[in-house]
Amino acid sequence: MQKILPLTIIGLCCVEFWPRQASALNMSMSPKSKFGYTDASGKRQSVPIIDKYQPKKIVHPFAKIDTNIDPKLCRAAMIAEERARAHSHSLCWRFVKEALVAAGVVSSRPTTSLAKQAGQELVSNYGFKRLAVADPYAAPVGAVLVYGASKAAGHVEIRTVDGFVSDFKSRIPSPRPLLGVYAKS
Repeated sequence: MQKILPLTIIGLCCVEFWPRQASALNMSMSPKSKFGYTDASGKRQSVPIIDKYQPKKIVHPFAKIDTNIDPKLCRAAMIAEERARAHSHSLCWRFVKEALVAAGVVSSRPTTSLAKQAGQELVSNYGFKRLAVADPYAAPVGAVLVYGASKAAGHVEIRTVDGFVSDFKSRIPSPRPLLGVYAKS
């Protein structure tokens, strides 16, 4: 009897702490809320309601193709995008020059060495015009964006449908101050 009682108590304690499904926690979670509506064809549709803040989900609209600018600029944007590298090698103006020449937008290679001087040369020697655009996202596809810098060479990039390209491809524009957006009619 003296050996059976401690073994019984130990056995009951082990059974008590044995993992098992808790009945109180076995509630079914309610599905996400949905918004119901009727579409144009009269069919009933529903979409989930987003109830969490997602700071990285802000999406900028795709660029528009402006029919007033030279179609060769769109081709230059595609050429630059094909030749772009994964990361910058500080050769933005060189890559943009090569894309403009390869697409036939300019007849000869521009001669300025600094990227921040690109706008002046494109206007004076190649027939480009400065567009009244202050937001890089509002620039049309193929437009050349020129950025300044106080003690550096600046930056040049071409607007693509879903981003910006120079010697590398990016979904966001350069953080430098925008000097101008240029295109050719």
